[in-house]
Amino acid sequence: MSKVKYFYDLLSQPSRALWISLQLGKIPYEDCPVALRKGEQRTEEFKKINRFQKVPCIVDGDFHLSESVAILRYLSDKGLFSEKLYPKDLKNRSRVDEFLEWHHLSIRYGCAFYFARLWLYPARGLAEKPSAEEAAKYRNEMENNLKLMEKMWLQDSKFVSGNSLTVADLFGACEIEQTKICNYDVSEKFPKISEWLARVREESNPFYDEGHKYVNKLAAINAKA
Repeated sequence: MSKVKYFYDLLSQPSRALWISLQLGKIPYEDCPVALRKGEQRTEEFKKINRFQKVPCIVDGDFHLSESVAILRYLSDKGLFSEKLYPKDLKNRSRVDEFLEWHHLSIRYGCAFYFARLWLYPARGLAEKPSAEEAAKYRNEMENNLKLMEKMWLQDSKFVSGNSLTVADLFGACEIEQTKICNYDVSEKFPKISEWLARVREESNPFYDEGHKYVNKLAAINAKA
């Protein structure tokens, strides 16, 4: 049986979350990196792989699938995803799904938009660097969601869906880690999130650090700029 092909770039937050999960679960797959910085996702060849021309995506035989949460659910239903990270038990799985659904328009929206407007778009020449006033507005929107995360998801538990690491934690953590590239330090205002990030990293290393190697490199470069 041929392996599922996984197309990803570790600069993509959901790509990292799935990549770390695949490593933790010791799941066999065919490694298919896509260099977003080189525009490899915009080629006609890649369009045949994913019509949306984004990562992550998978190819399983003649079946093509995009969207990270759809991918993890597909792999889980095929028995190709860690049951520890994405439980089979209905209630436990629903708690993970609850965070994944909430996170998409809160943590992901806030952090990804902040990262894109402050660093990604200016770095690629797609937009001017925002003014201090605009940057403050984007930061406030992001921090409003981070406040909710501390209050709603980390008030009484070590991880977002209970007291053990799941893929929900990896999806959330990968979004927040990205903000380091903008010289944002989440620990300054959000101690619970900072402590949670440390737990997620500890539970998922060495793959967490490997997956964030490029993010950490960019963050270090920008901190000196």
